[in-house]
Amino acid sequence: MQRHLIKQVLLEQREEISRIFQEKIIKREIEENANKLLASDLIKVIMGVRRCGKSVLAHQLLKGKKYGYVNFDDERLIGTKPQDLNDFLEILKEIEPEAEYLLFDEIQNVDGWELFVNRLRRRGYNIVISGSNAKLLSKELATHLTGRHFKIELFPFSFKEFLTYKGLSVKETDFYITEKRAQCKRLLEEYLEFGGFPEVLKLEYKSQYLRELYDKIVMRDIILRYNIRYARDLKKIALYAISNFASRISYHKIKNIFEIKSVHTVKNYLDYLQEAYLLFQIVPFSFKLKRQFKQLKKIYAIDTGLINALVPKITQNYGKLIENLVFLELKRRGKEIYFYSQPNYEVNFLIKEGLEIRQLIQVCYSLKDEKTEKREFKALLKASEELKCNHLLIITWDEEGEQKVNAKKIKIYPLWKWLLQ
Repeated sequence: MQRHLIKQVLLEQREEISRIFQEKIIKREIEENANKLLASDLIKVIMGVRRCGKSVLAHQLLKGKKYGYVNFDDERLIGTKPQDLNDFLEILKEIEPEAEYLLFDEIQNVDGWELFVNRLRRRGYNIVISGSNAKLLSKELATHLTGRHFKIELFPFSFKEFLTYKGLSVKETDFYITEKRAQCKRLLEEYLEFGGFPEVLKLEYKSQYLRELYDKIVMRDIILRYNIRYARDLKKIALYAISNFASRISYHKIKNIFEIKSVHTVKNYLDYLQEAYLLFQIVPFSFKLKRQFKQLKKIYAIDTGLINALVPKITQNYGKLIENLVFLELKRRGKEIYFYSQPNYEVNFLIKEGLEIRQLIQVCYSLKDEKTEKREFKALLKASEELKCNHLLIITWDEEGEQKVNAKKIKIYPLWKWLLQ
């Protein structure tokens, strides 16, 4: 690659940094922990879905420090070869001679990047990299950078971050103020509808932006990156999976619906969607690992706004949207998540810490219907008895309280309050 082109691109990208700081930036919940890691000489790896704010977080962490910056997700840098990377370093040193930190966006687009980064680390550079493909980053990190990196996983805005962006500060004492509660619930409806992608909050045509973002992720982060031959099949499976959010899916059923030749292909396509952070698959909990992986998995999408932009409202279930939101918050909190399924009942979320089952969670819109209440209580109580777990929770849209059944306490929490814990 020609050096003058590299220099032109890097100078233009440097100008982008000042534009980033002219935008409204809110502090991310993960920022405090990420800042603690910054002083370490290990490589900092920020991972997450495209447009969730990884670059902004990285620049925010490095604000006030001398650093060089390259964004490899630039069409002019397509085709960068491993042998070109040293030219990038030399030109970065010309532009920012005193750089102590180096920030590389989407560097996994370049083959052999991990050897280059490892060499820079050995030379004393403090390195931050970001990427939107979990597998391509993890594979190389595990192979060449084992024990030499920290992973920082970023998601679209949480409800707390969303409220901060909207200018609403909520303390625990505010939970008892009627006006604050009403404001929280109104904004939660908006958050559930449009999700937490940062740019969505600034735009008028939110659903259009989300559909275009989805198309870009599927095309650039999956079809082009993995050289998918049957792109139409992948697109159909992706939309089917997101349409079936908060539900169990069968690889065999998908194979038959879309007349795919192999179940293995279906599995690969769903794995690619997960690696690009578009969706997540969770397995049912079992004390027998073989049984755990033989049963059907459940699917959750990266953002409820994305679901609403892609899935017709008439086919949606409000309770499932809330369930998807709870799943995402549990992921943000770094929980080890399963669901628990038996022939006559299911518990939405089982939270495990080490060898211990710490919590069982049910999610539903309301318990006002007697049948619903009976079903949710029965599932939790049966699972509690079988799994020896007494930390039982039901999350609803707006109900709160505590029920004692058969000497077991079941807490009932409204969604907005649980999200703000």
